[in-house]
Amino acid sequence: MSDHQRSFSLENLRDKPLAEMQREVDQYISQFKEGYFSPLAMLARLTEEAGELAREVNHFYGEKPKKSSEADNSIEMELGDVLFILLCFANSLGIDLTEAHDKVMDKFNTRDANRWTRIEQSSNVGHDDNGKVDES
Repeated sequence: MSDHQRSFSLENLRDKPLAEMQREVDQYISQFKEGYFSPLAMLARLTEEAGELAREVNHFYGEKPKKSSEADNSIEMELGDVLFILLCFANSLGIDLTEAHDKVMDKFNTRDANRWTRIEQSSNVGHDDNGKVDES
């Protein structure tokens, strides 16, 4: 686990609803005559950004260091690019991402309710370095 992962806390996240993000992106895109790309072009852009994210993850966590001539991008920025394209894609198709998220969470909480091993609430149960339960 990296230092960034250890220091990150979900409690420190800023509150910005998906609806607000979708409106913000729409205001940005609406100032251009071209508007949103077609769904197929949007999917291609999403795939391209996912590839750039994969490259950054591979450089940071994998065995392939960056060349000195490569741009200094970050996982954070690449995730931001993926999010931007997802927001554009949803907007272009008239999809409310908050509603989509709620439907997906309902699916996971019902269909997959017993699919994964739950973490015990006991204070003496922890996890070893590999994420396995350690009941010492």
